[in-house]
Amino acid sequence: MTTATRGPLLEGTDNPYTLSHLDALEAEAVHILREVAGEFDRPVLLFSGGKDSILMLQLALKAFWPAPVPFGLLHVDTGHNFPEVIAYRDRVVAEYGLQLEVASVQEYIDSGRLRERPDGTRNPLQTVPLTEAIQNGGYDAVFGGGRRDEEKARAKERVFSLRDEFSQWDPRRQRPELWQLYNGRHAAGEHVRVFPISNWTELDVWQYIERERIALPEIYFAHEREVFQRGGMWLTAGDWGGPKDGETVERRLVRYRTVGDMSCTGAVDSDAATVADVIAEVAASRLTERGATRADDKLSEAAMEDRKREGYF
Repeated sequence: MTTATRGPLLEGTDNPYTLSHLDALEAEAVHILREVAGEFDRPVLLFSGGKDSILMLQLALKAFWPAPVPFGLLHVDTGHNFPEVIAYRDRVVAEYGLQLEVASVQEYIDSGRLRERPDGTRNPLQTVPLTEAIQNGGYDAVFGGGRRDEEKARAKERVFSLRDEFSQWDPRRQRPELWQLYNGRHAAGEHVRVFPISNWTELDVWQYIERERIALPEIYFAHEREVFQRGGMWLTAGDWGGPKDGETVERRLVRYRTVGDMSCTGAVDSDAATVADVIAEVAASRLTERGATRADDKLSEAAMEDRKREGYF
């Protein structure tokens, strides 16, 4: 890992200090990461092993190089995560010597603090383990990988999002963020959710991954997998409750645009086996990654916003 340098010349310009689009996004994210590290007492970065949290970690490594990243990682594990993603998570934590805290949904179910849903999905069950991990850890800033292009509720979000003492989000308390000035003031018991890659798109993420040669779990690339169809999506069979009677498992060439709980994260038919292939595919798509592959966002018109109000990201 090397320190960030000025961007390359843009085509048609003679100004050596003009940043490319990706360099400008990188600089903004690095500024936000450093701002939080200097302003807050105990930040933490949400890390699931998905591409957005991987991008966040790489930006943090670059932002503070050659010093170590000055905060740990937090993962809310549903117990139904893709094995390839969990293996990647553990490998990265070991490689960089990072501190990882895991809040387990399964432990909450086993202890009776949460109850399994009839549909088998555990994504909505993440809120309580997440909010309690934040409270118990004394975290006053929590980095998330949310982007405004993903979903309409996330499009409303500020970079610094104030949460009350119950971790709840109130859009009426959103603060103006003019000229990249961020207001991190909060009362005792409150905290701030921070989204350094808010202004990135899915295409930006993949182009940056290509430029920086960032390794990803193989699940993001085309591979043969046993899947079945439900609600217009290809889901992976597993002990979470799928498939049901009448749902036929078949082997297809698929990849995942986003990863989460196996019960609600769908694959897409794809032969994109390289980062360049994925970039071409994403550039041609007219559906957001969550709109195309996340069943938990389709529970209602305001599913994501309802969860955000309760304390979810």
